Amino acid sequence: MKKLAVIICALFMAPAGIQFAHAQATPIPGAGAGAAAAPSYKFGDFRSSTLATKAWQALTDKNLEAVLVYTNKCVELYGAAAAKMQADLKEFPAGDDQKVFSFWALNDVATCLYIQGEAYRQAKQTDQAKAVFQRVIKEFSFGQCYDPGNKSFWKPVDAANDRISMIEKGLDLDFGNMSSATIVSRLWDALAKKDLNLVIAYNAKLVSVYGDTAKKMQASMTEYAWESPEKIHSFWALNDVGTGMFILGEAYRIADKKDEAIAAFKRVVSDYLYAQCWDPNGWFWKPAEAAQQKIVELEAAVPVAKK
Repeated sequence: MKKLAVIICALFMAPAGIQFAHAQATPIPGAGAGAAAAPSYKFGDFRSSTLATKAWQALTDKNLEAVLVYTNKCVELYGAAAAKMQADLKEFPAGDDQKVFSFWALNDVATCLYIQGEAYRQAKQTDQAKAVFQRVIKEFSFGQCYDPGNKSFWKPVDAANDRISMIEKGLDLDFGNMSSATIVSRLWDALAKKDLNLVIAYNAKLVSVYGDTAKKMQASMTEYAWESPEKIHSFWALNDVGTGMFILGEAYRIADKKDEAIAAFKRVVSDYLYAQCWDPNGWFWKPAEAAQQKIVELEAAVPVAKK
């Protein structure tokens, strides 16, 4: 699989003439008096994208105080501009990347609020997490976040809805930086643990975020990409979604759910035929070919009579 890309939002300059207030932290409830902002917090050039990038890193570092410092500063400085952009929209901005990037404030504020909700969720402060995720949904639903590694956008509102559903169901899934490669890595881990429910949940997320892109890539092809590793990796969504569907089939097979396994393997062949998966040992393998072999084996297997 490709190296994991750190997701950041669009890199656009802040409006000219904006005044920057002195930073003050908003501590995590219950964190105590020591949670006030330390002078060591640096806001860089105060761009919304800079603050979002710092927030992502703080979340990765599990520095929840820093997450709140950077995300609150982004909302403080750019929340009004984001709300105006949201009010002017009736659907997600589409077209070329620059069109989506032009809604930079909306994109970065929505992303920062998602990060903040995730920080609260990881701190097991579910009421605060749900409140922040609801704010993404209600106030900044048309924001989008750019993944430079995969050169694609994902929607914080979808991720916020998923997180609320997870909280209500008592699930604790880690989507990391939301890249397809990260989710596939989680799928492999869940398969190794023989945790079918986790595999189902991660695969559902992978398909919901990247399934459409994967199918578009599949539709553009008439044969397997072969020219170079870089060329093969350029079909990242197809590769990852096809791999995820194969993992789902394997999870069902291991759980002795034959019909579900065959259905998943058939989807690999029918929907993601030209997907390829990178083996760290140094080669690509084809999930559709492996899935077809699994189908043959499963259909030929004689059911074991239950005593």
